[in-house]
Amino acid sequence: MRRTASPLALILLGLGVFLLVLSPMLAWYVEPRAKRTPTDVNITSVFTGTGKYFDQQELKTKSDQKLTVTRRVLGDVAASEKSGRAVWNVSQTIDNPKTRKLDDPRKSFQWTTERLVTDRKSNRPVNCCRSKPKDIAGEAYLKWPFDVEKRDYSWWDSSLGATVPLRYKGEAKVRGHEGLRFTGTVKPTRAGTRQVPGLLVDRPKSGQVNAEEWYSNSGLDFIVDQRTGRILYAATGPKLVLRAPGGKEDKVTLLQSDKLAFTKKTQQEAVDLAKDDNSRLRLVGSVAPIGAVTAGGVCAVAGAVLVARGRPTASRARHAPDGRAEG
Repeated sequence: MRRTASPLALILLGLGVFLLVLSPMLAWYVEPRAKRTPTDVNITSVFTGTGKYFDQQELKTKSDQKLTVTRRVLGDVAASEKSGRAVWNVSQTIDNPKTRKLDDPRKSFQWTTERLVTDRKSNRPVNCCRSKPKDIAGEAYLKWPFDVEKRDYSWWDSSLGATVPLRYKGEAKVRGHEGLRFTGTVKPTRAGTRQVPGLLVDRPKSGQVNAEEWYSNSGLDFIVDQRTGRILYAATGPKLVLRAPGGKEDKVTLLQSDKLAFTKKTQQEAVDLAKDDNSRLRLVGSVAPIGAVTAGGVCAVAGAVLVARGRPTASRARHAPDGRAEG
């Protein structure tokens, strides 16, 4: 009798081989390509705290005021697909109690817009696609790269218009989710000029003067998800003042806060997004490959055993010319 492989044996063997080939493809090919900065983002982050701001109507600095920073990030999907980059439009408002009620960025205490373009793999800024400003630099800004390392990073400070070194400070948790912490400060630095009445900066005999804007930051604090680079928590201690042209002393405090930090709601939303991203990356990077290897190995072994055993089939009898059976 001869033995032939059953259809089930061939199916199991073929499926096993397929899964064994699929496993390294998921780990070495699919997962690295899944680590790309998303383009269809629509995220609103809110910082709150107390501080000072200059009231232009009353021409004086008010203290112990609630300040709110609202940052909206919206991905330009069409530009991203065309360029192969991550193109994000960023709108940020700073509101005091008066402007917060208006709920209009044009009437906020301060409103800035940016167009951030980055390489989707490295997270490095790219000057293309009408990026604004064009000189953004550094390794991190609205997010960190994937697989964040336990080292110092250069972070882009839009208020300063330059990068700031952030020091790695160890691990920390946000809403129960673990991340890596980075901190830094900014010494008083001239950041631009603003035309104001000379009286404001002790130049009463001058009409309008180009006062110097000086910026500093007493405490930059970030906690970042290690796998995805998402910012789970952020806090800042900005100070923006005016000095007379060539002056050494601060004359007007435009804005100051010891700490403006992510609200609890913003923290939870960031943690939820990081968990979802981690789950997807873990699926294609470890869970699926391990499952494919395990299932593929079982199927391949079972199929090979069934093929080896085969299914017995009776051979047909051959008849000689005189009618007697042969064989």
